[in-house]
Amino acid sequence: MIVKQIMHKNVITLRSDDKISLALKTMKQNKIRHIPIVNEDHNLVGIVTERDVKDASPSIFQLELKEDFLNKPINSIMSTNLITGHPLDFVEELAAVFIEHNIGCLPILQESKLVGIITETDMLNTFVKLTGADQPGSHIEIKVPNIAGKLAEVSSILHKRRVNISSVLVYPDCDDQFKILVFRIQTMNITIIVNDLQAKGYDVL
Repeated sequence: MIVKQIMHKNVITLRSDDKISLALKTMKQNKIRHIPIVNEDHNLVGIVTERDVKDASPSIFQLELKEDFLNKPINSIMSTNLITGHPLDFVEELAAVFIEHNIGCLPILQESKLVGIITETDMLNTFVKLTGADQPGSHIEIKVPNIAGKLAEVSSILHKRRVNISSVLVYPDCDDQFKILVFRIQTMNITIIVNDLQAKGYDVL
């Protein structure tokens, strides 16, 4: 799946000289935590997050400074060392970027223009859909030797029972000689499937 399929295209933005108070109001009204900051050419120049505001705001013991703080321009607190993505990036690759850099959102640029944004919530929702966990069905894991052709062999057993597959994932076993095949299948009665797999010598976890 590519980013273009899941990104928010109608991005709410502000300018760097807008006040911090406007950023807070915009976040509250639209129930968002990240606002890209653009210039007059719609080029991305920064981003302000709920965390940025909290980290820079005066403490509860400095209430007299709060009004001055809220009247400051956004460029006084926004982040400018930005990590961005492209609409044709793969979602799973950008998921690794989210984890590596501990970020909550990723602006999406095309030809230097802001065209979208994705958040960590978008990523989580996407992986739920990719795994088929949002659909009724059953989850089954099979330990197989780490050699070519095993996925096709197991799939053929499901095919013979006319079981529709919602998703397939593969992850390594603790023993490099094996791997785990994870199937999400559209049936609630998996006893007969498990019996078929075990009859063929497969280790159904």
